[in-house]
Amino acid sequence: MPYIIRNESLWEEGALKIDWVRHHMPLLRGLEAEFTKEKPFSGLKIALSVHLEAKTAYLCKVLAAGGAEMYVTGSNPLSTQDDVAAALVHDGLNVFAWYGATSEEYEAHIRRVLEVGPNVIIDDGGDLVSLLHAEYPQLIPGVLGGCEETTTGILRLQAMDRAGKLAFPMMLVNNADCKHLFDNRYGTGQSVWDGINRTTNLIVAGKTVVVAGYGWCGKGVAMRAKGLGAKVVVTEVNPVKAMEAVMDGFRVMTMDQAAPLGDLFVTVTGCRDVVTPAHFAVMKDGAICCNAGHFDVEVDVAGLRKMAVEAREARKNIMGYRLEDGRRIYVLAEGRLVNLAAGDGHPAEIMDMSFAIQALSARYLASHPELHKAPGSKLHDVPAEIDEEVALRKIKDWGLRIDALTPAQKKYLFG
Repeated sequence: MPYIIRNESLWEEGALKIDWVRHHMPLLRGLEAEFTKEKPFSGLKIALSVHLEAKTAYLCKVLAAGGAEMYVTGSNPLSTQDDVAAALVHDGLNVFAWYGATSEEYEAHIRRVLEVGPNVIIDDGGDLVSLLHAEYPQLIPGVLGGCEETTTGILRLQAMDRAGKLAFPMMLVNNADCKHLFDNRYGTGQSVWDGINRTTNLIVAGKTVVVAGYGWCGKGVAMRAKGLGAKVVVTEVNPVKAMEAVMDGFRVMTMDQAAPLGDLFVTVTGCRDVVTPAHFAVMKDGAICCNAGHFDVEVDVAGLRKMAVEAREARKNIMGYRLEDGRRIYVLAEGRLVNLAAGDGHPAEIMDMSFAIQALSARYLASHPELHKAPGSKLHDVPAEIDEEVALRKIKDWGLRIDALTPAQKKYLFG
């Protein structure tokens, strides 16, 4: 079958969601018009694994308008929205994903988009690229390259590249200024609290919020927590980022020190075992844990489950674990990405920039097949002109104008 989804009849609900975000994504609308005329992906198959909600769906439609044959799956079992998947199928795209997929189903969906022999890969977390190299090496010659959306995915790619195992060029989309400076900080900052607040229906003001990790995502989460009236504690392993947090007005300490103090814990590190049974053992009764990193390994939910004498769903997307001494620890969205598993992800205007970077990077790969044969590292930064183009388009959309350097100024600065 050209698709595997949960319920085709949901397509109208999904179409309404896609129409809504399309109205709020002017950069992608502009690219859709350009791609429709230019057809930069004509004859190419694009395999995409990104959180499958309305904004991602619109990116898929933009790429399809450019002539791409789209093969789409999700990048997290709890972030796929079945009505959005149905809408894409109704529009003729090949979709293999559904909400709540088991580990086996999730991998099967990824395999389906790889087995078509993609020419371009758009990945979020590195699952497509990793599985392709591990189990489908015969398909590698047909791959022009790919784009990676996340910090976590880039870390995996860097490890593969250092080991000499990365076989085709990958564009580091997350490292583009118009991605991480806005998506990671303002997008994650807002969407994490959207997910937490709609799930818990509890006040943030007056609570102690522990933010683990002070990268761009952690900065955004901490900033929004402060704005909501929380007392914010930051934990870090990087001394420079820890200094930043202090100078931004936050308390900095170890997770061991923070565990007894926090009312709500948000992990944003990209690493594993950030909140562990040793921390659960000293947490307050009613403490809430959630994760905004890509994989569900930051909060040790399995360890908490073993400690608990009772586990029950306290509310949709909230599992409560009662410990032997009577305290209850709550985990949101199974420890998966709280902003997507318990919310709708980043605001449309933010993803407009991120996905414009994705679309333009994919076009760059399609028009530069020589990158495949370039010596040295297979990792490529997004060209500065793409970053600047997206920024200028966004400035124009806001109705703003900025100054331009005069010839004399250019000579002064650059010689």
